[in-house]
Amino acid sequence: MLVLFRCPRCQQPNQATLQPQGGTIACAGCGLQIAYQAKDVAQGHLRRCLVCPSDDLYVRKDFPQKLGLWIVVLGFAASCVTWYFRQVIATFAILFGTAGLDLLLYLLFGNVLTCYRCHALYRGVRNLDRHGPFQLEVHERHRQIVAREQQAQQLTASQP
Repeated sequence: MLVLFRCPRCQQPNQATLQPQGGTIACAGCGLQIAYQAKDVAQGHLRRCLVCPSDDLYVRKDFPQKLGLWIVVLGFAASCVTWYFRQVIATFAILFGTAGLDLLLYLLFGNVLTCYRCHALYRGVRNLDRHGPFQLEVHERHRQIVAREQQAQQLTASQP
């Protein structure tokens, strides 16, 4: 199992391979050591995020979202050009081709487990069906928690 994460202390991107018997995740930048136990990664199933104290995880496609957005934008722009020149068949060919490419990429790419709070990505996790898809209300709850923590840190830093 592989984890991609940002260090909680220095925010540097890191990756680590998780061992089933437990161990530590180390930051290459600041040397922060995050310990985890074997019960946290039992039989390839992840019970909680190992980087932060959250147990809310969701499943999404392991595909760069920016690339997907660019495919849609370029397909839309190209179809607008052909529509302007009244090439209806070319317009629909571009639109259906873009949709077909999107479907093909959806089928080719696997899933990844993502933490709502720290956005750590876990690849190679088994039993992903135990975790649900993205839920906006859970995401918003974690976004508010992080915002409140940052606000509290700013208040304590500004007080003498």
